[in-house]
Amino acid sequence: MPAERVADTCPLTEEELTLRRELAAAYRLCAEFGWDDLIYTHISARIPGPQHHFLVNPLGLGFDEITASSLVKIDLDGAIVGDSPYRPNAAGFVIHGAIHGVREDAQCVMHLHTEAGMALSILEEGLLPLTQHAMRFHGRIGYHDYEGIALTLDEQQRIIADLGDNAALVMRNHGTITVGRSVGHAFTEMFYLEKSARTQLQALATGRPLRIPDAAVVALTARQWIADLGVSNDREWPHLVRRLDRLDPSYRD
Repeated sequence: MPAERVADTCPLTEEELTLRRELAAAYRLCAEFGWDDLIYTHISARIPGPQHHFLVNPLGLGFDEITASSLVKIDLDGAIVGDSPYRPNAAGFVIHGAIHGVREDAQCVMHLHTEAGMALSILEEGLLPLTQHAMRFHGRIGYHDYEGIALTLDEQQRIIADLGDNAALVMRNHGTITVGRSVGHAFTEMFYLEKSARTQLQALATGRPLRIPDAAVVALTARQWIADLGVSNDREWPHLVRRLDRLDPSYRD
């Protein structure tokens, strides 16, 4: 991660403060769901505006410690924007900077190393359309072969190509990524991807034959999910924020 900083000439707007609180909430909820990995992995959110600045977690803090004010603002070159006592994770810039730079619809990018996500990434067949939740990703998921820890800039173009315009990316032998039009949308996509992965792994563990629905039914279900996504307005997210507010509202600080 470049060490240089650039001045932040724009004062903190109400829009950015709201985004910071939503992103901090996503980190805390990941910790609550057991999706964290000590101080590693990252969730980023693009700040509205022409600058293409985005927020990421500070390296050294656990997801359960993230607050709105501790998030680090960086640009697409990886430079810290404004004053911050923290440094971001270099791998966060490589992965998230690449996606934010080309996907205007990717307001939020989540990258996790959960046990279910990593186990799914090992399976040659990838995610199977075994459940209604898994069918949500039919035609909306890509796969990226492992190239080592994501620290080299030349991997960015391959990550972008493998993600394409999909909602999710399985990073082989590594973990998972989801993108969304908002923090709530990306989080919900990850929730369903996680549940789909866990269900597939549990079914495989039985050693019994798997029943995969007819291809036409899978395609229909995928279309139904997409139609619902167009009008859902991230309906699940407010419930999750209310749940977090009851548990610990300090993420808002």
